[in-house]
Amino acid sequence: MWGPSHFCLILCLWACLDALPVAVDKTKVSPPVEDLEPPESVDTGLHYDRYLREVIDFLEKDPHFREKLHNTDMEDIKQGKLAKELDFVSHHVRTKLDELKRQEVNRLRTLIKVKQDMNGEKGIKVDHKALLKQFEHLNHMNPYTFEVEDLDRLIKSATNDLENFDKERHEDFKRYEMTKEHERKEHLKTLDEEARKKEEEHYEEMKKKHADHPKINHPGSQDQLKEVWEEADSLDPNEFDPKTFFNLHDTNGDGYFDEQELEALFTKELEKVYDPTHEEDDMMEMEEERLRMREHVMNEVDTNRDRLVSRDEFITATNRKEFLEPDGWETLEQNPMYTEEELREFEQHLAREEQDLNLRSNELLKQREELERQQGQLNAQKMELQQECWGLKCTRQPGSGPGGEQ
Repeated sequence: MWGPSHFCLILCLWACLDALPVAVDKTKVSPPVEDLEPPESVDTGLHYDRYLREVIDFLEKDPHFREKLHNTDMEDIKQGKLAKELDFVSHHVRTKLDELKRQEVNRLRTLIKVKQDMNGEKGIKVDHKALLKQFEHLNHMNPYTFEVEDLDRLIKSATNDLENFDKERHEDFKRYEMTKEHERKEHLKTLDEEARKKEEEHYEEMKKKHADHPKINHPGSQDQLKEVWEEADSLDPNEFDPKTFFNLHDTNGDGYFDEQELEALFTKELEKVYDPTHEEDDMMEMEEERLRMREHVMNEVDTNRDRLVSRDEFITATNRKEFLEPDGWETLEQNPMYTEEELREFEQHLAREEQDLNLRSNELLKQREELERQQGQLNAQKMELQQECWGLKCTRQPGSGPGGEQ
């Protein structure tokens, strides 16, 4: 599965794809673009994830574009030089890209309408062109064809958004932890004194139990990697060899550790702290710890900041003092995600949101009551009219009225 970092790397986007030779074997030509199935479902976390994947999928089928891709470095890709090659791709690919863009524009318009309806703005005329400006990953001024500017916008938006992905994950986790603590405190308020005391004792017991685990090795250190070498690879720790270790865990054989390959190295360490069958262990916290470990190793080893660890960078890191004699590693329970002040502000925000929802609910209730009252009036008026009409019919005798006298 492609991870967020993969897309950021060589579109920063294409580096994650298995490298195909530029030379085309005429006996093994790919089927026409029209017959291709959509790419398998993966998730970058971006709201335009599917559009991004499908554009990549079809562009890489074009031999000219594929060749230019392999001869263009990352900075040139970011600066838009690769996007200009769109003018030279095949007609079939351009036609498919046009179709993908129209589908994306229609999807965004639907999102705008749904959001408008949810905000109580149903029936109000929508200026789609103005509202589409908020989506920077395509050129909204031309909703019909996929042009060089669209590819340039997509590359820049994906690069920027994915570089902020980890930061957003940290913020999401922080909100998760504060929500969990808030709900715990609210639950305590519903208990009597004796039950509250038992609940607090149980909470402290679970915290203590969670903190009671074996020593965590410093991520990326010799001790940590040797443990993987011994337990996961079933090799003699006394024969640990960095080059062999790298080759064993470079699962796609591209000469780099990407973020997912790095994170896989920390599983043994995380299993010392987290067990999904234990009440005291939160698997959301485990994934946050995994992210912290990966970020730490990247900061220490990824010297050119391309979000990849090359074989040379890895070997160089294993010769440093920090690799052989690392500092201790502090886990999440030793590094609180939020302060008491941040928790207070968060709870105040929740209280304001709840108040706004209650006001909105009361307004909707009043609107419903008013509509029911008006409907009642209309029904009463209808009944009166029906009774009047019935009375008129009953008072008229057969043969009476103009021309009906005997």
